[in-house]
Amino acid sequence: MVPGIHRPAVVKVNLGAIKRNLENEMEHLEPNQKMLAVVKANGYGHGAVEVAKVANEVGVAGFCVAILDEALELRRADITKTILVLGVVSPEYVPIAAVNDVSLTVPNLEWLKEAEKYLKDANLRLKIHIGVDSGMGRIGFNEDADFIAANEFLKDNNNFFVEGMFAHFASADSSDETYFKHQCEKFNHMKSLLTVKPKWIHVDNTAASIFHNGIKSDLVRFGIGIYGLNPSSNPDSLDLKSNIDLYPALSFESELTHVKTIHQGDGVGYGSTFVADEDTIIGTVPVGYADGFIRKFQGFKVKVGDTYCPIVGRICMDQFMVKMPKEMPLGTKVVIISDNPSDPNNIKAAADYVDTIHYEVACLLNDRLPRVYYEE
Repeated sequence: MVPGIHRPAVVKVNLGAIKRNLENEMEHLEPNQKMLAVVKANGYGHGAVEVAKVANEVGVAGFCVAILDEALELRRADITKTILVLGVVSPEYVPIAAVNDVSLTVPNLEWLKEAEKYLKDANLRLKIHIGVDSGMGRIGFNEDADFIAANEFLKDNNNFFVEGMFAHFASADSSDETYFKHQCEKFNHMKSLLTVKPKWIHVDNTAASIFHNGIKSDLVRFGIGIYGLNPSSNPDSLDLKSNIDLYPALSFESELTHVKTIHQGDGVGYGSTFVADEDTIIGTVPVGYADGFIRKFQGFKVKVGDTYCPIVGRICMDQFMVKMPKEMPLGTKVVIISDNPSDPNNIKAAADYVDTIHYEVACLLNDRLPRVYYEE
């Protein structure tokens, strides 16, 4: 998707906030614990390469991504540290990963056997992390027999280097620790069955690291915390208190491109879901659901100049309209999402409004919106 560089709409990312979040977590790590910075999904909408460069300078041990292409993007940007792909990569692509020194997740024994064929044909060795399903229900080993068989398969197998073993928590961001403790027990059980010796055994994600203590994990996979967002942020619930300070890094800004007065009985937007009951000043903002600002934001208040104004009418593919209390000049700044957690249009407030989480709101903001980077 082509960035809209000739349109007044941008996602602004404060790399200074990114750096502070990373440094705060580095100071919070247990002795000898290291960090992998999670920059999947274009750095949760913030820009994978730019965030990775900051993390690299701070001194992380490596990076996590979701798909192989995201890893290759980092390699093209001269990121040389460990990169782990957390999702399943088709065995036919393992030679690409091996050549580019990218570590892959092992989801099951069948994958290992199929991957070995491609590695043998190309005379390559692949770095792997054994995935364990301790209760997330996505990928990884969850049966003892299969896990033991995979360990036997990997014993003295020169096509694989066992760099890690890991699992992912489903509810480390919850005040109810029942399932979290169940997952810890399952992971520790699977760890007891290991006969190969990974370089790293890791289970800590952002939530586990900043809400829980005493978890044995060689690495912290630090994700949403990089971006200054609390992982416990669910709609209509209070955030759990983080053990580190977090500074939101993303804001979403545009400006007024049209201002007019409509009259009683005039509608706004498709379906005329807003109809004026008196003369009403309407401003148009050149952003829509094609940018990832979904239609459910109708009614949400954005900051126009110094005034919070409701979005009226259905959000269009490329534009939305706001109801304003007074005339404002063309070019007036519109802050759609603020990076100030005290503002009523902060990203958590936006996520709560559309009944989702801030992860989704940030990731939805797509590449048609240019990223502008600054540091303060």
